[in-house]
Amino acid sequence: MRTLVISAGFLAALTLSICLPAIAQVKAGDDVFVSKYLELIKGKTVGIITNQSGRLQDGKYLVDVLAKVPDVKVVALFAPEHGIRGVESDGAAISNGVDAKTGIPIYSLYGKNKMPTPEMLKGIDVLIYDIQDVGTRFYTFISTLDLCMQSAAENHVKFIVLDKPDMLRPDMVDGPVLVDSLRSFVGIQPIPSAYGMTPGELATMFNKGHMLKNGVEADLRVIRMENYRRDMWYDQTGLKWITPSPNLRDMNAVELYPGMVLLEATNAAEGRGTNLPFENIGAPYINSDQLVRFLDEQHVPGIEFKPTEFTPRPLPGASEPKYNGELCHGIMMTVTDRNVFKPVEMGVTLIWALHKLYPDQFKIRDAGFDILAGTTTIRTMIMAGDTPSHIISSWQAGTRKFERFRDRFLLYK
Repeated sequence: MRTLVISAGFLAALTLSICLPAIAQVKAGDDVFVSKYLELIKGKTVGIITNQSGRLQDGKYLVDVLAKVPDVKVVALFAPEHGIRGVESDGAAISNGVDAKTGIPIYSLYGKNKMPTPEMLKGIDVLIYDIQDVGTRFYTFISTLDLCMQSAAENHVKFIVLDKPDMLRPDMVDGPVLVDSLRSFVGIQPIPSAYGMTPGELATMFNKGHMLKNGVEADLRVIRMENYRRDMWYDQTGLKWITPSPNLRDMNAVELYPGMVLLEATNAAEGRGTNLPFENIGAPYINSDQLVRFLDEQHVPGIEFKPTEFTPRPLPGASEPKYNGELCHGIMMTVTDRNVFKPVEMGVTLIWALHKLYPDQFKIRDAGFDILAGTTTIRTMIMAGDTPSHIISSWQAGTRKFERFRDRFLLYK
């Protein structure tokens, strides 16, 4: 009789494999479209709104694939912020051009024009939107989505959204609902900071919820993902990582971003010009150890703060970082439990702490901060000395009301 010897390492690996949830193999909307729905554009002239994320799981760009489909004519590409290849700095104007590989004209939607003009859409039958979103109100891709749907409706062009995951869990909603008086290109609709919807769900809500300008409604078709669930983070979908914009380089940054973006409207650096944008923050006037101790006393769930220092330098996606060439003291942040972590609540707590500890040095740009926050309330309450819990409670009723409204437009369980 043979004796079966099982090592402790094998048992540990076996236990780990049993305990960990299986990675779902989600099929994104662009792959579903290419495999099942090309008849929707056969015999049509097509424009594609896309960037570096418009790539199938085999690595091919959707543009390159559709350009070779018989009886389909791709006549225009439309570039959002960061450009078709996604390498331009935040806020940098994008120019018109020509795609080097296909020779297709590229029209900028982040420069003089933020939406396709009637001249750009002349002769186009169908507009396709294929961009990976993050799930935050201030990410300008959703403003591009809104305005492109608006233009498609006004010019009688069919609109197809190839759905992709919300990189955050799509059942997580956090932050205040934007007030109408603060609408901008970093806040085009009255939704929370993190709204918990995929691009296809958001487009459906904009459209069927009569949220587009003048209540117009686009001829919209959403190509749904397969095997997607509302409890999934992006790295649980089985899809390849494609950086959504130059300064969101990993999931930790994505998870922090909805709260950290508020620092853009302050004189604290949000980590641009370093290898950890949105994962570390600092300024010459900060005492790192003091700030870490103070934040630890606030018991923010699901995050760890550690002292750090860095010197921002120009990098791709951050050509003019704050405190360029100056030594900054600050903190590095790691999300330790993303299922309990609330990024906007953390961001507000951090800004409150900076104001509390460094009232003479820490500055908030009032108008810019309010536009990102979507409300004047957060800033005025911080300046008045209110506690983080009181500030957070100020937006929760509005957020719950939004959740009830959005429920009718959700496409996945």
